[in-house]
Amino acid sequence: MNVLGVVGSPRRGGNTHVLVAAMLDGARQAGAGTDLRLLGELTIGECDGCHACWRGGPCSKDDDMNGLYAALADSDAIIFGTPVYWYGPTALMKAFVDRFVYFNCPENRPKVRGKPAAIAVSFEEPGAETADGVVAFFEKSLQYLEMKLVGTLLVPGVTRRGEVRGSAEALERARELGESLVRTV
Repeated sequence: MNVLGVVGSPRRGGNTHVLVAAMLDGARQAGAGTDLRLLGELTIGECDGCHACWRGGPCSKDDDMNGLYAALADSDAIIFGTPVYWYGPTALMKAFVDRFVYFNCPENRPKVRGKPAAIAVSFEEPGAETADGVVAFFEKSLQYLEMKLVGTLLVPGVTRRGEVRGSAEALERARELGESLVRTV
């Protein structure tokens, strides 16, 4: 069993990175192997709608997403982590998910169909409604891909890099969600 964690924050060591790492720690405690990818350290271009992948061919972009397709297909579960930027996911996460169009064709859809996923969302504002747009984005996207959203971790009120390390409660919820993700497979 392998869980892939994808961090859509540009800040290494930031709150989202810490939360996804804690979720992966929980997955490891439940017996899974884990893989962490930081989108801020990769080059992923926007989808330009060429539809090469819809016809079953490889993506026409020559960037790091092509390696991520294999990691996504090889994983048994996926964790998506993003801070809230202007009431949506980061541009890094949005470009990454936009490239999931690759999984639209009949040859590639089985690589993600039925796969469980969890999301981790950190944000500055104190109210949970700040993350409503991000949660809706993932709910709709994962539903379309026929994936199962098994858990959502929202952590409001964090601003400074890594500040969430001071919240034992948030880190424990993250580890528990990682363990729960493994149990759903």
